[in-house]
Amino acid sequence: MEASVVDLRYKMSEVLNALEKRERVNILYHGKIKGVIVPVEERPKIKAADHPFFGISSGEKKKVGQIMDILREGRYRDI
Repeated sequence: MEASVVDLRYKMSEVLNALEKRERVNILYHGKIKGVIVPVEERPKIKAADHPFFGISSGEKKKVGQIMDILREGRYRDI
């Protein structure tokens, strides 16, 4: 889709609809491309247990939840 600066102001709903359809929007100023609005790529969400960090050491006996609790602890034990 191509949209002028005026279209961004008065026809923003059309621009947003184009982005929902995963289209790139070229921004025109006096007929020349000044920029591009690109739709955001959605990353698939993964569970913490599926992250490559877990399972690094094969001898690990703790569950993923226990490891996360340790990582998220406060720093009061550092003193």
